[in-house]
Amino acid sequence: MQTLLSPAALQIPTSEGLRGCPSIPTVATRRCRYGRVAARSARVRAAVAAAAIAPRRETDPKKRVVITGMGLVSVFGNDVDKFYERLLEGESGIGLIDRFDASVFPTKFAGQIRGFSSEGYIDGKNDRRLDDCMRYCLVSGKKALENADLALGSAALSKVDKVRAGVLVGTGMGGVSVFSDGVRALIDKGYRKLTPFFIPYVIPNMGSALLAMDIGFMGANYSISTACATSNYCFYAAANHIRRGDADLMIAGGTEASIIPIGLGAFVACRALSQRNDEPQTASRPWDKGRDGFVMGEGSAVLVLESLEHAMKRDAPIIAEYLGGAVNCDAYHMTDPRADGLGLSTCIQKSLEDAGVAPEEVNYINAHATSTPAGDLAELNAIKKVFNNSKDIKMNGTKSLIGHSLGASGGFEAITCVKAITTGWLHPTINQFDPEPSLEFDTVANKKQQHEVNIAISNSFGFGGHNAVVVFAPFKP
Repeated sequence: MQTLLSPAALQIPTSEGLRGCPSIPTVATRRCRYGRVAARSARVRAAVAAAAIAPRRETDPKKRVVITGMGLVSVFGNDVDKFYERLLEGESGIGLIDRFDASVFPTKFAGQIRGFSSEGYIDGKNDRRLDDCMRYCLVSGKKALENADLALGSAALSKVDKVRAGVLVGTGMGGVSVFSDGVRALIDKGYRKLTPFFIPYVIPNMGSALLAMDIGFMGANYSISTACATSNYCFYAAANHIRRGDADLMIAGGTEASIIPIGLGAFVACRALSQRNDEPQTASRPWDKGRDGFVMGEGSAVLVLESLEHAMKRDAPIIAEYLGGAVNCDAYHMTDPRADGLGLSTCIQKSLEDAGVAPEEVNYINAHATSTPAGDLAELNAIKKVFNNSKDIKMNGTKSLIGHSLGASGGFEAITCVKAITTGWLHPTINQFDPEPSLEFDTVANKKQQHEVNIAISNSFGFGGHNAVVVFAPFKP
């Protein structure tokens, strides 16, 4: 009969099963065994923890999100390739405002769109009524579909499941021209002179709604408004619709048209704008000691996002991949960023986690870089908190060339990231005359550079403390 104190009964290994331990079940034996078990458990826990935090990219083709189309309306026209060519040339799109008399304002210049035509994209009757914010949205959205081989009336578009295709184009300010004209009509002539289209053409969701009506997309459709972080919020939300299985395809980005007297005057009142009227093309100076505020811009820029599975099934032109993103809030001040950049640095870190990317893999940053005294340094502090490989990272500021298009700015910068990935060329950050001494990154100052982009991130943050970061990479099957 087996005794209760035998090694077998206690399940304690003897010398045959546990080297270095006595064959008799002494206290030392039990301590040795339990010590080894504890050590092994600790190693397992450490391995599990390491696996949990190690970057892991999405592999499921239903959840991988790819970019298949791009469209824009910009100060450099409505063609994506030509837009990027002019960025690479270092050409400034900033000039004196001639849309209205700006002579009474302390800032008299902006990145104003001139000669815009919606011919072939919006019917004439609607075109005359719409706020420019919505006109820009419709044209950029339809051009993005063309770029994705889904032009209106095409056989390819007819095969898309419209219930699983959505639109998410945001705006920071909405239809401000219609709003301004309506207020003037109300004050001067009374409510009877208000247009019945006043409400529909003012509310910020109508750009997405009208685009969906024209192309028949019946999936998720709304607008996000988070000031200058709007476009990146839209990319993040749209991609998550695809990842969750709610949609196969989404048009996402931002649109803005606020270069009108009330828009200009409002930002002047905020003391946010540069007043370098004698040399407007050099007014936007990211990270330069002489910067004195941002320069207003306008336009619309959108991406067509699809699940990899859907894109491959229709043999779509896959341009690049959206790996992930993140959004959060400073919870600090209405207009000023946290000086230490904590909100944005946390957002960058979370975006990399969502993307399955280690900080060391990132070698290109399209910075928010508005050219404001506080904002540029806060973003720089945030970037330094996350990245230690400053010598490997190139960083540029698109706003130095086209101005700050508010809710649409992240859209333009996303397209810039994708074009950098596909061309191997980074556009210069112009007007780099006297850099801040704390600037440790190569900002592609004043001249384009060749650069093979491994991982690109695009930063955006806006009034209210809203932060949004998205991550792009070359597509690899």
